[in-house]
Amino acid sequence: MQKNPNYKWLLLIIIILIMLAVPSFFWMKKDNKSRAELSKSLLSPVIMVPGSSATTERFNQLIDELNKTTLNRHSVIKIRVSREAKLTYSGSIGKNDLEPFIIIGFDNNKDGYSNIKKQAKWLNVAFESLIQNYKFNNFKAFGHSNGGLIWTYWLEHYYSEYSNDIKIKKLMTLGTPYNFTENNINNRTQMLADFIKKRSALPTYLKVYSLSGGKNYESDGIVPESSVAAGKFIFQNQVKNYTAITVTGEKADHSDLPQNKQVIQAIRQYLLKKPEKPLKPAKRRGNH
Repeated sequence: MQKNPNYKWLLLIIIILIMLAVPSFFWMKKDNKSRAELSKSLLSPVIMVPGSSATTERFNQLIDELNKTTLNRHSVIKIRVSREAKLTYSGSIGKNDLEPFIIIGFDNNKDGYSNIKKQAKWLNVAFESLIQNYKFNNFKAFGHSNGGLIWTYWLEHYYSEYSNDIKIKKLMTLGTPYNFTENNINNRTQMLADFIKKRSALPTYLKVYSLSGGKNYESDGIVPESSVAAGKFIFQNQVKNYTAITVTGEKADHSDLPQNKQVIQAIRQYLLKKPEKPLKPAKRRGNH
């Protein structure tokens, strides 16, 4: 009795389907495991981006000051991004540190809107690497000067790739010139106009804190106060909260702002996960 040729085709189709299904099964299993790790993670890093002409060393003093008044020291990871988008890591996350500082700096750290777009792209390369390596499901962002512009551009153009799995809880900008050096808010730069146009891409649950330096009533010595204040046209009535804070006193000029005591206090109060307890002074041993 001759075999039905249809059985051969049916058998071939079944074999092909099995060959296709097996890799898909393992890929789904791996993807589900990755998502489970992400959802269980307790890590909530503070990711910091410095401004133009600044490197990953920019926040050393700020972090040292914060660590003087914390029960559990924040560890530090630094990522240097080359012009070819190659990443160089240094530092590590401490075993019990759930809120490390991660600083991302760029070899090309020049000013200008076209460069900010490039830096936002490089930030995205670094961010993608971070979530692969550390499996966190939420984070806070901090940007000094142009660092705040880079974060804003990244949020409007790249964050949607991650928003289902990773939540940005807070953004703090410091001396960020949303209208560059323009004093008159009616003269909007192309960058500011673009930010306002794309503002609907910003997450509605985000809390934003915009800090400006009050060296005098008009600027922090470099960035006009009105340029920092222009951030309200981007964030206000779009994100959950938008809070503007002016810091004054010693070290209120633009380049010294990261070392300003009020800035350090604002980071501790608004950006970090919980109020930090001061360290008890070490007991002095008596002379014998």
